[in-house]
Amino acid sequence: MNYPTSIKGVLIHDRRVLLLLNERDEWDLPGGRPDPGEDHRAALVREVREETGLAVEVGALVDEHLFQVLPQRFVWIVAYACAVRAEGAIALSHEHREACWVELAAVAEWVAGFPLPSGYLGAIRQAARQLPSS
Repeated sequence: MNYPTSIKGVLIHDRRVLLLLNERDEWDLPGGRPDPGEDHRAALVREVREETGLAVEVGALVDEHLFQVLPQRFVWIVAYACAVRAEGAIALSHEHREACWVELAAVAEWVAGFPLPSGYLGAIRQAARQLPSS
């Protein structure tokens, strides 16, 4: 079956990951659907800028999974590790209500109290594994 694709960024900066609160009251990774013919990485750069105002560098593919957005409505999620290219304040788009930088060391405990799709937690863990030790 062919599902719509959503490209997501695991945006890590200063050992924290950026999560956005969406209209379904779920924490989300920044990103969205590519335009027809648009490269996944270019789509992610564009989507992150539109949703947060941040410029990012897209790194390695960290996860792909099927996500049920609503009952019987599925999206194929493709997640990449991302790094901030230039620090700045987050400027949220109308698609999200809140932004939160969560410490990587505490992300599993943090998400236990907040709705975050389980596939996103796996993508965050995979991206964190690729960070240099400090």
